[in-house]
Amino acid sequence: MSRPLRSSGPAVTAARATLSADDAAAFDRLVSAVLASPGTALGPALRAQLPGPSGVRWLRTAGLPPTTRAAALTAEQWLSLYRCWSSVAPVPHTGRPGRGAVGRPSAHGHAPGALAAPRWH
Repeated sequence: MSRPLRSSGPAVTAARATLSADDAAAFDRLVSAVLASPGTALGPALRAQLPGPSGVRWLRTAGLPPTTRAAALTAEQWLSLYRCWSSVAPVPHTGRPGRGAVGRPSAHGHAPGALAAPRWH
């Protein structure tokens, strides 16, 4: 079970209180990643957490400049950021049923059943 972050602020605490236990754990991961560098602006922090232009797009829809600090976010903005992050972040998985172990799909670096192109000497 995850616990709330101590120095995250009242907006984070209020946003976390509205989430289910599973969502709260994921929310805590996002918050700790965004707040890892408290002096940093949201633009670079979101670039590291959201793939492609998703972070910039979220800032634009929230009406925030990239230089905004995470401490300035409201509870509604934290929830909106979490919804954006959870919709684009890769979902962790433990493997596919009936398939081999998680990791590389095959020993030779190609998809199952595929073979490397022959080398002509």
